[in-house]
Amino acid sequence: MEDRRIGTVARGVRAPIIRQGDDIAAIVVDSVLAAAESEGLEIRDRDVVAVTEAVVARAQGNYATVDQIAADVRAKFPGGEFGVIFPILSRNRFAICLRGIARGAKKIYLMLSYPSDEVGNGLIDIDSLDNAGIDPWADVLTEEKYRSLFGVVKHPFTGVDYISYYREVIESQGCEVEILLANDCRKILDCTKNVLTCDIHTRARTKKLLKAAGAETVYGLDNILSAPVDGSGCNENYGLLGSNKATEETVKLFPRDCEPVVAGIAAALKEKTGKNVEVMIYGDGAFKDPVGKIWELADPVVSPAHTPGLIGQPNELKLKYLADNDFKELSGDALKAAISERIREKTGNLVGNMASQGTTPRRLTDLIGSLCDLTSGSGDKGTPIVWIQGYFDNYTM
Repeated sequence: MEDRRIGTVARGVRAPIIRQGDDIAAIVVDSVLAAAESEGLEIRDRDVVAVTEAVVARAQGNYATVDQIAADVRAKFPGGEFGVIFPILSRNRFAICLRGIARGAKKIYLMLSYPSDEVGNGLIDIDSLDNAGIDPWADVLTEEKYRSLFGVVKHPFTGVDYISYYREVIESQGCEVEILLANDCRKILDCTKNVLTCDIHTRARTKKLLKAAGAETVYGLDNILSAPVDGSGCNENYGLLGSNKATEETVKLFPRDCEPVVAGIAAALKEKTGKNVEVMIYGDGAFKDPVGKIWELADPVVSPAHTPGLIGQPNELKLKYLADNDFKELSGDALKAAISERIREKTGNLVGNMASQGTTPRRLTDLIGSLCDLTSGSGDKGTPIVWIQGYFDNYTM
């Protein structure tokens, strides 16, 4: 298409406020079709329609109460005394889970990673560690030692002193707490042989190390509410991972049974438009803030479900490499024709090919999910659906 000037376009699509019991697939389809009609646009083959996990879980009614979390914790740690290690520092993501954990316990040994949590929320500035002569890979800090060295340190975005905050959350439930800071998960075994590990992306390794070091009972957040408890929602794969605060006494869990949702949306769009549209559910994007140093991905995965066409990685050539190297003697229409022909000729996996260097071969779902998360935002945009066109196009299309 010689005259085409626009490549990839991502549009946030407004939708009604989703409530428990709503037909999420029908709402997504109707919202996208209405948006297309209102803007005079056409849905095309290989467009991508993505819907945020939050509204999927809300439609499913996948919620749990603090009491239900507590009941599962009591069942898994009947002695009531255990370690809670490597939680992220978040009022929205973890504090309400911690309230349930503490309600189901008698005494908790809370071990925080430092200088930051798993996703980059800082407890201590790294330069302050250096100045104090602290080695975060070897040194274990008690709460008292931390205070004597660093005093009160508040999160730069939230203004919260998370050590004090988490202590207050635990003690508010009538639970005793001891707090320490360490980065070797096995250090918790000096306090207790029973451990609930709360890390997200490193949880499998943490569990393996703890068991090999002699831990007696090891669970992760993915094991809490992995099945219904007293009529609660659940997530068979991720448990409490990916949950968010809904009210002071309830959490919204990561959505479950997502494959039928994406398949239903794709089928309905095919029926109504005749086009083959890719569909995905997305949560947090996988990107890092250069100022706050926070890695966005607090969900266990970017996309819990997607259509088969979104499996894999991009297979792209670097246009500037071709222009500066293979075709450096060409310009104008001749350069465009040569690059276009090279793109049409590309076959197979380009990993290791110098002409593809710098194209960052991440998974399609991680790339597209990040684009969607940035497009929809997490505030009041009111666009829980994202419609992307041209993502799979290249210079020749």
